[in-house]
Amino acid sequence: MHEVLQGYCDPRFDKVAEALADEITRGEELGASIAVDIDGEYVVDIWGGHADRAKTVPWSENTIVNFWSCTKTLTALAALMLIDRRLLDPYAPVAEYWPEFAQNGKQDIEIRHLLAHTSGVSGWDMPFDVDDVYDWEKSTNLLAGQAPWWEPGTASGYHAINYGHLIGEVIRRISGKTLKAFVREEIAGPLDADVQIGARAEDDPRIAELIPPPPLDLPYDALPADHPMLKTFAAFRAAPDFAAIAETTAWRWADIGGANGHGNARALARALSPISLGGKANGVQLLSPATIDLIFEEQSNGVDQVLFTPLRFGIGFGLPTPDSVPAVPEGKICWWGGWGGSAIVMNPEHRATFAYVMNKMGPGTVGTDRTNRYARLFYEALA
Repeated sequence: MHEVLQGYCDPRFDKVAEALADEITRGEELGASIAVDIDGEYVVDIWGGHADRAKTVPWSENTIVNFWSCTKTLTALAALMLIDRRLLDPYAPVAEYWPEFAQNGKQDIEIRHLLAHTSGVSGWDMPFDVDDVYDWEKSTNLLAGQAPWWEPGTASGYHAINYGHLIGEVIRRISGKTLKAFVREEIAGPLDADVQIGARAEDDPRIAELIPPPPLDLPYDALPADHPMLKTFAAFRAAPDFAAIAETTAWRWADIGGANGHGNARALARALSPISLGGKANGVQLLSPATIDLIFEEQSNGVDQVLFTPLRFGIGFGLPTPDSVPAVPEGKICWWGGWGGSAIVMNPEHRATFAYVMNKMGPGTVGTDRTNRYARLFYEALA
């Protein structure tokens, strides 16, 4: 093991560890962790660098970090579990479970449209601000009352922050549990995975501090005012340093299934490994193979209307688009990433799950140069 890293790495994946050590040594990473689970065993579980901006606190075995949109994979998994229990039909209208959602022409939007970012409801109509995200009742009532911003099912438009509010409200209506509680009691607990939506007060000392990325280079000024990308980010563009919001108590205590998940690579890999392992991990069966197959039913394929990147979505997860997402090659693979570069990739054919989280955020929304480097070396070793 390289001197700047701790943990375990099977020699087969040495180049992944060498790459992480190199990025930390060169200062491209502040602190990070990478994990690979194959057949339910960790063949890679490594970490290194620092958890704080001042570089006084080492990133430790139990350091966790806000991993932004990797949270969506926990939300999607929760919905798939209800589908597996025959309590939720992916092809049924959302309004069958959440009647108020039928307002303003949304009566035909299906559950699969929420899961695949094709519902046309990718954000909140203004006026709306960041504090409203923390108010579950207000934020979900507003979503129920809105009209879709494009014809549902025709294209993806990334549901950047509201993904967990939309799906979480459906989960709450069916299960009686908040999304946070469902993930805690039905995923994290049974799998012994140190992941959660939000974070508890007692976790504060072990949460890594974030370094925000350079600003996104998006053509805000060239777009019409009613463009879905502008509307999706309208409330959040007003916050001068949105990454800093993740270090506030209000953010950590909220139920934001699109963006405020906390954990490390080991925990994220464990939580999502059932998808790679035929539905079962840590002795617990969460999904059936038939439900896992649903993930790979393509729902959209084209330039996403919010991220301006070519993406393919199945039911709940991204599918390979190697030209725009080089970290994920062709094959029966599903994945998603988080703002700044974190990523989780599931490979049922290899029974392998790859996870990476970090606290020095890089540019972009679907993987950074670092993400691509680690994932490429992982796939070379896997092959």
